[in-house]
Amino acid sequence: MRKNGASRTAVAAVALGTLLASLSACGGTHQSDGGDKDASAKVSAAHGPAVDRTRIPGIGDRLHRRIPADSGQVLAVYGDDRDSARATAVLYTRHGGIWSRERSWPAHNGRKGWTTDHHEDDLRSPVGVFTLSDAGGVLADPGSRLPYTHDASFAAPHWWAKSHWHDFDYVIAIDYNRLKGTPPDDPTRPQGDEKGGGIWLHLDHGSGTSACISLSKAAMQYLLRTLDPHLHPVVVMGDRANLKAQAAPTVEPSQ
Repeated sequence: MRKNGASRTAVAAVALGTLLASLSACGGTHQSDGGDKDASAKVSAAHGPAVDRTRIPGIGDRLHRRIPADSGQVLAVYGDDRDSARATAVLYTRHGGIWSRERSWPAHNGRKGWTTDHHEDDLRSPVGVFTLSDAGGVLADPGSRLPYTHDASFAAPHWWAKSHWHDFDYVIAIDYNRLKGTPPDDPTRPQGDEKGGGIWLHLDHGSGTSACISLSKAAMQYLLRTLDPHLHPVVVMGDRANLKAQAAPTVEPSQ
């Protein structure tokens, strides 16, 4: 009897070992005292280096240093390529020293892409870090935390293509060459007209813009209700190569 009992015990042990191995292979967990450091190291190595959550992903030192220390919200706009009008916008919120990804949306930028030396009518969006402080639009305030100017004068002219008529139903001014604390359509350009201006976040019409960043209506409503002036929101925008750059680029001519 002892012999049969020992045999059954051995079989059970082998089966248990097989079960634990199977659970581990399928993503199951094996309870331990937390001392399996070698296994953890292997998992980390398999998935690449740990992500530094004290930084916005894909943003190099050059632009990261320009994010204000008191900023708790960053809208990162990752352009597909220097000459592309397609982009992805991602909202990050800082909790303590950690940045958390909140939402992301497809977006469009300037029809000709991006530039580090923006000029009026170059059809490229400027690369950089800019504050977001004022909003407005044709439609009534949807519950914006930013100061909101509701005015029919924002409407796109109807001699534009019909697909553009609702571009400015909601807008958030990007503080490039403008006076903060004024409505988005205030014409003042501190650096002069040659450097362009009137660059906004606004509704998407399915293709590139003159220099603005465009997103869906739902995305704009979310941003208006979420961007909080007490958290000093900024947009970090550019093509992925320029966003990752560690040092200042050579100023490129606009095309």
